Amino acid sequence: MNRKLQFFVTVVSLMLVGVLLLGAANKGTSSPEETYRHIGVFAEVLSKIKSDYVEEPDMKNVSLGAMNGLLESLDPYASYLSADQYKQYQKTKSEAKGWTGLLLAKRFGYIAIIDSVPGSPANKAGLSTGDMLETIQGVNTRDMPLAYAEMMLLGDIGTTVDLGVLRFRNPEPTKMAIVRGPIQWPAISSKMMADGIGYVQVPTLEGKRVSEVAAAVQAIEKQGAKKILLDLRNCASGAPENGIALANLFVDKGRLGYSSGQKSPRQEFTADPAKAVTKLPLTIMTNRGTAGAAEIAAGAFYDLKRGEIVGERTYADAGIRKPIVLDDGSAVILSVAKFYNAEDKALQEVAVQPSVPVVDNDPADTGEEGAEDAPKKEEKPKSTEDAILKKALEVAVKGLTPEETKNAETIRALGKKKAEDGTGLGPLNIPTPK
Repeated sequence: MNRKLQFFVTVVSLMLVGVLLLGAANKGTSSPEETYRHIGVFAEVLSKIKSDYVEEPDMKNVSLGAMNGLLESLDPYASYLSADQYKQYQKTKSEAKGWTGLLLAKRFGYIAIIDSVPGSPANKAGLSTGDMLETIQGVNTRDMPLAYAEMMLLGDIGTTVDLGVLRFRNPEPTKMAIVRGPIQWPAISSKMMADGIGYVQVPTLEGKRVSEVAAAVQAIEKQGAKKILLDLRNCASGAPENGIALANLFVDKGRLGYSSGQKSPRQEFTADPAKAVTKLPLTIMTNRGTAGAAEIAAGAFYDLKRGEIVGERTYADAGIRKPIVLDDGSAVILSVAKFYNAEDKALQEVAVQPSVPVVDNDPADTGEEGAEDAPKKEEKPKSTEDAILKKALEVAVKGLTPEETKNAETIRALGKKKAEDGTGLGPLNIPTPK
């Protein structure tokens, strides 16, 4: 195939991808003429790159970069994989037995960590929400497809994956070697606390964890619990429908939310009284590692005023994603539907705001297990107190003070105003890598 034909095929392919993605982004609000005008500009830019750039560019790399950039600007969880990459992705996903336990998104072109699954190798190494992966196995993650990064973290149990990690207050990347462990999801835990508080921790919503939560709640209620403290911090895994099911355990009526997409009909989720297991007063804890299914549940609790939400704003990730296979065997993996709150704003855009904001304890910057060359700093005493849990217990036992009640009303009113004017809150604020 000669260069001109290659370039033509590249431009046509990008135009087709552009039609798909621009239509999804605009939810059908743009006219065909406007869409084609944008595509025309896109094609003209490619043409100028081809003809006027200082040196003849590698159009394959240009097209891949353009598609990945386009996807990231639309959806931080989207990926484009070539035919060979997609085959490798499918094979690895189905055969891999080992993992690091990292849950990922894209930020500023790099791979960002949503959270690490509690008890996983990455969690034991101290990786957490807000950390960025600069390299995986020595490969720079700048413009790396998200799905490809996820694939690189999978492998055989006992094998090592080398990471270059960028952290909040450390501009220099930290090299870490994580040994892949078996793919395991942590269990639900529960206990009775003082003042008749029944504590239920939900680290994941994978598998049958919702039924385990139901059993745990019923068990502690039999033990004499008068109020429930539901800990959804660092819960970032699980199918979206499990978030709806979790909310239904504590809600016996009302709308729990809805999902909708350009080609996904709006689906309303209403509480089923038969599935509710308790009517006890509820207090919910969230942090920036609360995402996906847990975020959907938190959104339902917030909208229905089922209980006070104590802690940090959630991550902003609640959608339904699937691969769309193209004619050449390549694939686009992107969100085909999002979950929406009572103000008709996508949780992926506005997240869930706590009614009682409390900043979680800062993770340690250096010295975690697995760090090989972390710069040595003078250690400062770190608080071991769980500030969110302490405040949540106080709220559960005593309720809100008049000032906290006023603040909660202000937060709710501000969230509604942002929903009405369409500004939202944007993605989680993660610093740009240096």
